[in-house]
Amino acid sequence: MNAPADTKAARTAPGSHFEDYPVGAVFTGGPITVSEQEILDFARRYDPQPMHIDKEAAGRGSFGSLIASGWHTGALMMQLLAKHFVPSPGNLPSPGLDELRWLRPVRPGDRLSLRATVLSARPSRSKPDQGVVVSLVELINQNGEIVLALKPVSLMRRRHLDPR
Repeated sequence: MNAPADTKAARTAPGSHFEDYPVGAVFTGGPITVSEQEILDFARRYDPQPMHIDKEAAGRGSFGSLIASGWHTGALMMQLLAKHFVPSPGNLPSPGLDELRWLRPVRPGDRLSLRATVLSARPSRSKPDQGVVVSLVELINQNGEIVLALKPVSLMRRRHLDPR
C-alpha cells in the first residue's frame, strides 16, 4: 500500500491542547534512519526471532533479508509521534489503539517518516476538562510505502479547562 498524496498543509510540531487537533489536521515528522545494529540490538532484547537477529537465517526466510521487529517499528513510530503529534502540556494517558497493522517489512537503511491525521475529535462526555481524539497514524518509508498503520485514541486536556 502506498501513501496517498497529502493535499492538506501538514504541521511538524504538536499542539498544546485538544483544541489544536481539529478533524482533518495532519501532523508530519521525520525521517529517521533505521540501522542494522539497532534492528539487531532491539530484537536480541525484545523479539529474538531469526528474521530479526540472524542475517543468514533471515536471508533464507520469506523476506529474504534481516527485518526489524514490528515492535521496534512501533517504538520508532512512537518516537516520531511524541515529537510531532503528542500535545504538550495537554497530553493524558491513552486508553488504547485500534487496527495496528504492519504492512511492509522495515529493513536496515530504511528512512521512516510519520503522518498522523485527525479522524475525529470530541469533548469527553464524562470528563468535561478532556477531549478525545482518534487519529490515523502511518509510518512511511523512503519509497512512499506505508509500513505501519494504527488508530490511537488520545485523551487531551481542553485549553480553557486546564487546571495548570
